[in-house]
Amino acid sequence: MATKSVIDDAREVRRASDLIELGARLQLVESETKLSRERLLRLYKEIRGVSPPKGMLPFSIDWFTTWMPNIHSSLFLGIYQNLIQGSELDEVVAITKAYRLYLEQCATQEQEVALSVTRAWRLVKFVDAGMLRTIPCTRCGGHFVVRTDDLHDGFVCGLCHMPSRAGKKNAVPVVGEAKLTRVH
Repeated sequence: MATKSVIDDAREVRRASDLIELGARLQLVESETKLSRERLLRLYKEIRGVSPPKGMLPFSIDWFTTWMPNIHSSLFLGIYQNLIQGSELDEVVAITKAYRLYLEQCATQEQEVALSVTRAWRLVKFVDAGMLRTIPCTRCGGHFVVRTDDLHDGFVCGLCHMPSRAGKKNAVPVVGEAKLTRVH
């Protein structure tokens, strides 16, 4: 009878804890660890204080190609790919480390976090499956997430060519900016 390694079990619990702390859905944690569903439910409740949300995981490559999600996804994927190429980290550890670095970058730029860890994990899976990839922008040279099966000659990213309504949902007047009023 083979005995379970206490060290391997602790490693799995640490991996699950890291994912749960970052807000991962239970299905993600379940697929990336060897822990039983019952243990994961207990761990989730202990860490988050509530039962895990129910429902399906996001499954659409279209979300990653829209303007703001594309910028955030491309940032995360760039961080992730650099970690994978420059280290011996396994995929899940690299995702958690890359996601923490992504969160730090959003905090320093005072940006809203657009990418959840579950979507970041799904993004890596889509890239691994060949559904998404990155290509360089012809203007700035940054690498951005695109659909693999689309044509990309002369690709210009969403930062170099912003949509006309980009960033207008939470428009706050700049301090000291004069408001123009129309007189009839």
